[in-house]
Amino acid sequence: MPINAVYHGPGDLPETIPVFPLPGALLLPRGQMPLNIFEPRYLAMIDDALVSRHRLIGMIQPDTAHPGADEEKPNLYRIGCAGRITQLAESGDGRYLIQLIGVSRFRVEEETPSRTQYRQCRVTYAPFADDFIARKGEDDVDREAVLRALTNFLTANDLKADWDGIEDAPNEALVNALAMMSPYSSAEKQALLEAPDLKTRAEILVAMTEIELAKGNTPGETPLQ
Repeated sequence: MPINAVYHGPGDLPETIPVFPLPGALLLPRGQMPLNIFEPRYLAMIDDALVSRHRLIGMIQPDTAHPGADEEKPNLYRIGCAGRITQLAESGDGRYLIQLIGVSRFRVEEETPSRTQYRQCRVTYAPFADDFIARKGEDDVDREAVLRALTNFLTANDLKADWDGIEDAPNEALVNALAMMSPYSSAEKQALLEAPDLKTRAEILVAMTEIELAKGNTPGETPLQ
């Protein structure tokens, strides 16, 4: 989805950004993520982001395998994705309903001291310079394998999909949307986020789906819903 701001590379993004730790939330470049914001610290984060030039927040997952001693400030994975606020609506009961568009992944260099209630990190986007190139690596994706895995998953779970939209979607939009919507664990979603390229992300997504489908065909295993 297009946005008004144009980011040509890592140097166009701020080195320090607010971060929103959210388990199971996967944002990818050019992906769309709706969020319902209600905690006071994150309402303040959105207010502050809106008055900045970039309107960026960093989506990142808590590292559930190594949570740390502070439940209010859990350890974070090192890789997240910066998203630009492109839509905001006030609910009338104190909440913000926002939409983010993914810009680029980042690696956390350090968490910075802050007087704000929300957390901020100094980050680098340099390892993910390809994120600024739309549809990079699309020709390397095995689209048939992705669609086959999706079809099998939908059939196994008695689900339907908008096949017209799926058929029309470019490979980047298809793979990233399916990855973001996938029902997998935080660790698995982190693996999808950290995939070095679109081809690898598609392969990981297909492999995860095939594993879950195999569990459903194994006695004693409960398929993922």
